Amino acid sequence: MEAADEGKAGNGRNGHAEGPAAEQRGGGGRLRGCRGFLRRNALVVLTVSGVVAGVALGAAVRGAALSPAQVAYLAFPGELLLRMLRMVILPLVVCSLVSGAASLDTRSLGRLGGIALGYFLGTTLLASGLAVALGFIVRPGAGASALNAPGLGLPGGVPTSKETVDSFLDLVRNLFPANLVAAAFRTYATEYKMLLRNTTSGNVTWEKIPVGTEIEGMNILGLVLFALVLGVALKKLGQEGEDLIRFFNSFNEATMVLVSWIMWYVPIGIMFLVGSKIVEMEDIVLLVTSLGKYIFASILGHFIHGGIILPLIYFASTRQNPYRFLLGLITPLATAFATCSSSATLPSMIKCIEENNRVDKRISRFILPIGATVNMDGAAIFQCMAAVFIAQLNNVDLNPGQIFTILVTATASSVGAAGVPAGGVLTIAIILEAIGLPTNDLSLILAVDWIVDRTTTVVNVEGDALGAGILNYLNEKEKKDKEQELKEVKVEAVANSKSEGETSPLVTHKNRVSNTTSTADPESKESVL
Repeated sequence: MEAADEGKAGNGRNGHAEGPAAEQRGGGGRLRGCRGFLRRNALVVLTVSGVVAGVALGAAVRGAALSPAQVAYLAFPGELLLRMLRMVILPLVVCSLVSGAASLDTRSLGRLGGIALGYFLGTTLLASGLAVALGFIVRPGAGASALNAPGLGLPGGVPTSKETVDSFLDLVRNLFPANLVAAAFRTYATEYKMLLRNTTSGNVTWEKIPVGTEIEGMNILGLVLFALVLGVALKKLGQEGEDLIRFFNSFNEATMVLVSWIMWYVPIGIMFLVGSKIVEMEDIVLLVTSLGKYIFASILGHFIHGGIILPLIYFASTRQNPYRFLLGLITPLATAFATCSSSATLPSMIKCIEENNRVDKRISRFILPIGATVNMDGAAIFQCMAAVFIAQLNNVDLNPGQIFTILVTATASSVGAAGVPAGGVLTIAIILEAIGLPTNDLSLILAVDWIVDRTTTVVNVEGDALGAGILNYLNEKEKKDKEQELKEVKVEAVANSKSEGETSPLVTHKNRVSNTTSTADPESKESVL
């Protein structure tokens, strides 16, 4: 009994002594886990902190009554971020598309391209329909007819509107740039020249004649098409094109290294971008109270489409958790929120979707540059909501024909919308011209564009990313199915070879020989004995 008591006491003493050590080990493990999490997600934490710090900085500096020059100095670090991101857009788009198109065989390229086109058009049409429906439900323009640009302290200037036909012709012209070097920094656009003409009856009339001009801005549509066709052509060359394909692959990898370095500057740039934008606005309270229903309806449409519809499409296609997929894209989504530019977000999106979500490089570098140019779900919501808002502002009841025109025009014009801040405002003029509404109220849209454009860009890049995830899943599934078919074919081939071996005359002849020898052996042994 004493020995048992001593044993119990010893166990108790050992247990009592080991308790704090175990707790220390548990605490050390939790600390190491926390450090590992922070190390893995340092960029995400810093980016989100940059957005919060930018809001705080803007609110703190807003009361200091800074001059326009001082506001420009405050925005300088953010301007550096935008310049660095735009610097890598050209090599990233061209090299990634050339290498992506060259790495896929023609059949896969056509299949993936068809699925991507269907996804882009389908989601953009859904976004346009959602925006029109929300516009009729929320009625953002009802009772807002007293709004005017001078009362809100807004500039009266409105972007020059273009004819709908000329807008679509410009889209086709930009697909085929006359000069690839000029396409890196210039875009074709139609302007109008007014000519005075005398009629035979003596009356004087003004005639608007379209004139082609070049405006500042990268012609990314033309570069995307050229890079795709060049990649397919290099694939067709076979052995002769491999050296150039390797060159573009190396160039692409080197650009991604540059992007990984730029990403560590993103939190600082985002902080000053958000802070300076808050300081720039003269009277946020008046603006929000006057146009609050329009802002609410637009952001609600972005939330429903980006938070519910797109994840549902991803889940229905892959049977995987879409929010876990989006969790790995917090940094590019925060970059999209701060920069308001799909093109500027492209470098960080490619990097994060490959490293965090394990999307195949051939898929991401083929689909994402196209999506940043073509897929504009957020812009479609923003444009349709703006068209309904301006119609209600002018007490115009939209008929079914005008609603159909809005849906089709918004879907088509969002393809050509520039992936830059306020790029969608110019395409709203096309929709207004198509349905016969005045473009004078576009200055109201410009007033709150800096707010709505942030959620617009987030939804744009989210749609691109989920589309790449869906295509990656379908590609992996097809690859697994092919491997399974190959395994089944191999198993059948092995079985058939055995049966053929049994029925082959040569094999049977050998078997006969072996059988005769085996049967002759006992007799010979017996005779010897």
